[in-house]
Amino acid sequence: MKTLFDKKTTAIVHGRKMISIQRMLDFDFLAGRKPSVAAIVDTSNSAPLKVFFGTKEFLLPVVKSLPQAKEKFPQADVIVSFASHRSAGKVVNEGIDLGYRVIATIAEGVPERDTRTWIVKAQEHGTILIGPATVGAVTAGAFRIGDTGGSNDHLLASKLHRAGCVGYVGKSGGMSNEMYRMIAENSSGILEGVAIGGDRNPGSHLMPHILRYQQNPEVKMIVVTSEVGGREEEGIAQALQDGTITKPLIAWVSGTSAEYFPKDVQFGHAGAWAQSKAETAIAKNQMLKEAGALVPQTYEQLGILIKKTYEKLSEKGTVSDHMEPIIQDLPEDRKHTHLQSTISDDRGEEATYGGTPISDFIKEGDLLKAVSKLWWKTDLSPETLKYIEMILTAVADHGPAVAGAHNAIVAASAAKDTMSALCSGLLTIGPRFGGAVDAAAKTFTQAQHDGIAPQEFVDSMKDKGERIPGIGHKIKSIHNPDARVKALLEYAQKNFKDLPVTNFALEVEKITTAKKANLILNVDGLIGVTLVDVLLPQLPEDVRESFFEVGYLNGIFALGRTIGILGHIFDQKRLNAPLYRHPQEDILYGDGSLE
Repeated sequence: MKTLFDKKTTAIVHGRKMISIQRMLDFDFLAGRKPSVAAIVDTSNSAPLKVFFGTKEFLLPVVKSLPQAKEKFPQADVIVSFASHRSAGKVVNEGIDLGYRVIATIAEGVPERDTRTWIVKAQEHGTILIGPATVGAVTAGAFRIGDTGGSNDHLLASKLHRAGCVGYVGKSGGMSNEMYRMIAENSSGILEGVAIGGDRNPGSHLMPHILRYQQNPEVKMIVVTSEVGGREEEGIAQALQDGTITKPLIAWVSGTSAEYFPKDVQFGHAGAWAQSKAETAIAKNQMLKEAGALVPQTYEQLGILIKKTYEKLSEKGTVSDHMEPIIQDLPEDRKHTHLQSTISDDRGEEATYGGTPISDFIKEGDLLKAVSKLWWKTDLSPETLKYIEMILTAVADHGPAVAGAHNAIVAASAAKDTMSALCSGLLTIGPRFGGAVDAAAKTFTQAQHDGIAPQEFVDSMKDKGERIPGIGHKIKSIHNPDARVKALLEYAQKNFKDLPVTNFALEVEKITTAKKANLILNVDGLIGVTLVDVLLPQLPEDVRESFFEVGYLNGIFALGRTIGILGHIFDQKRLNAPLYRHPQEDILYGDGSLE
């Protein structure tokens, strides 16, 4: 492999790290490539992330797990993980199992036992690890991990937006950003740079990257920075001596100041601690110099040495400066929009629902087709649209005594305007009124998905002291069935072949009605379970994943019940009903005791 990445490389970013993700996209724009971030993994929030590509704002997809990311975006072969040190191991292990080619772990403080396990597993699967405790890596003009290269100004000053001729590898992330700038100021810039991380057990070591640079004809010189602690520089020295490395290699081991302290010093990285004289910076610098590496006397002379080495290569005709590409400006005043809409658009000559002109829906004369586009961003089958219409008819009204109608009637009688009275009624929709549709759908779906047997489900709900949502009716029973339930169920069974959640609920009903005749699957329960079976398979994946969280089922109930509530409001206004006052004889005053 010549370089770790190319202009077609795409990544999955684990963690909603807004600044870092935007920096990756800004790099892509400046490098003249397409966006490199395929998707974000956020285990707690699947809402898309608003980002910029240049000056254009767009929504970046978000999924809740790595397996989902792999399934939806199989072309992405890199993971950039911003997971904490506590969860970093899970991401790496899962990423290796899923076959990702490169996994970069940014977190510091990862337990050494975890990283040792990763390294063995990664070697067995051929996965390249970068980090932990790293800023990442960059292939100039092709792909950038996270915050590698720093701000856009620093990135451009470091010439990371286009390829140079230097291969760089080091341990420190902060040092790598400084080195990119130094190399750019004294040569054509880097072709690739990697910060392997400062832990005692990094996912990769200096030598494998150096060997890649040696084998890559586009790399003309190599720059390596290391630090006090560890012995891997001995392998570099040996490779120089035996001729494995033939390209000019400039090296510097930081930590020479440790000699001036009265006792051993632990520097910032976990691995930056000399346990013997051979691990000191002075000893390693001397060893590398004797082996043939170009080593400056001090760090301050490092840039001068890079420049002299580059000039010698230039004199030989080994390298040549290329014309700098034209850079597109990134304005500093980019501001994200405050609102977003993915269902309708009022720009242009005619507004659209889901990309379809409103006039098309008007001509078809089918309201529910418009609802389908505006609610679920898709076209539902004619049978499904008919079934939803039947449901809306069934829930439109249930008399004046139920909570929503009662509240609306009281508000209308108080001379409130129609909209206020409607809101008064709609505000009662919740867990106890209308919410049974949503609760039944969630409960039965989860049980059926988990493979729980109907009897086991009933017993578990009893043990928890919870009522089964969607089961039970005050008046109707197995001997006096609800005509609405019968009509809806007959249509669903006739027009839809696969009804797993509905069939599960009907099996539960057999158990509950055997105990008490009125513990039937009521209309709320039936609507909930059938809609799960009928709707979900037809919905786009992003809509399907958030189906319960969004509250679509309560929305269907509210849409239908709005018809009835408005009917009661209009009824009261026509009747010029007086202000309602609840009769005192219908109120139990005090604490209810006999005294």
